[in-house]
Amino acid sequence: MSTNTIDRLIAMANQIGLFFGTMPDRQQALLDLATHLKRFWEPRMLRALWTHVEVHGGAGLDGVVLQALRAHRDLFGAQALS
Repeated sequence: MSTNTIDRLIAMANQIGLFFGTMPDRQQALLDLATHLKRFWEPRMLRALWTHVEVHGGAGLDGVVLQALRAHRDLFGAQALS
């Protein structure tokens, strides 16, 4: 995936994170953010995001997004992670 594409995915994930990051219950916010990505992002977008997390440590992702991904890794299933 091109650098431009991953940059767009990071920006999109961070925008979603801004919304969920305002929730008062942090644990619920992390679950809701991860669930939102799982429901609304297509598998190749999720694979690209996970690859970025694995290879580059999630550089550029806001803390809430990275925390949500890591805390709820099991939610995404093996197909998104491979």
